[in-house]
Amino acid sequence: MTRLGRLAAGLAAATALSMGASGCVTVHGELEVLPGATKSEAARALEDFTAAYNAADKAYDPALDEDRVTGSLGAINQAGLKARRKSSPEGNAAHKPLELTDVSFVIPKKVGWPRWFLADTDSNRDEDGGKLDTRWLLVFVRTGPEAPWKAAYLAAVNPSQVPEFRTDADGLAEPVPSAGTDEVLATAPAELSRTYTEYLEKGAPDVFAPGSTTSGWREARENTRRAGFSYQYVDRALDDGAFAPLGLMTKDGGALVFFSSKHFERQTAAEGLRPTVTADVEALLTGEVKSTLTKERVSSQLVYIPERGAGDGEAAGKARVLNRLPGLVAAQGS
Repeated sequence: MTRLGRLAAGLAAATALSMGASGCVTVHGELEVLPGATKSEAARALEDFTAAYNAADKAYDPALDEDRVTGSLGAINQAGLKARRKSSPEGNAAHKPLELTDVSFVIPKKVGWPRWFLADTDSNRDEDGGKLDTRWLLVFVRTGPEAPWKAAYLAAVNPSQVPEFRTDADGLAEPVPSAGTDEVLATAPAELSRTYTEYLEKGAPDVFAPGSTTSGWREARENTRRAGFSYQYVDRALDDGAFAPLGLMTKDGGALVFFSSKHFERQTAAEGLRPTVTADVEALLTGEVKSTLTKERVSSQLVYIPERGAGDGEAAGKARVLNRLPGLVAAQGS
């Protein structure tokens, strides 16, 4: 498991992708378009998350940060801590505090609740001893005036992949609207989870640029071979409540969108054989593995969607998956 996976190892149901004025649910009579957060609120939310994450990671105790995570990041984080606590109840002997620095906040304007913002940060968890520089993008969500800020999405990307966002005169970002995007963007942001999971299972709709998390992943699954074992894959959309997609319009007319999905992998053994059960799987396992093991994973993706008609070549007009963060959340034996 990668360091990012280890880090990763709700949002109210009254919202979908739209965080703009149109199509938003208003609460407490709030009809005014307001910033998703103030800079000081955003800074405090990031600080609170980091402190809670470090405490939970040091103790391998999901209770210590459960009120600071939600959505796909929360599901992955909580399951990962639960698994590691079972195998190492004394805590994390190799704990290294997470540090998030060089922070900038992208704050969208919107009506009512929930509200959200993006934190663009540097971290002390770059791979290869810092030679491979990445930016960590964290999305924080707040469901009401008394609710805490919670981290719902996390993605690590090359700095060159962080686009310039469309902003107004006050520096506030423009969230992806709930309607009308079919005429503006190459694919509908609100449908990304369904579109992605259908693509993985069927190869269509073909709206994603080739890559390791799209065409490469489909090919790898189709060619999985192990003597005496068969594999089945099922993909399901995960796009409501705490797992709703969140997106921002970019200056070039495209959009940067975070979305979630769920994936099942079933391994069936021939008579006399048994699927391998690792320590992480054992910690989250229900039932007894005799001939079949089903793993359930939650995944979050960060996608750039170009403006409709933009670009040329093989990837013209196709969404690019910039980052995928999967995590095992359950396992079933039979």
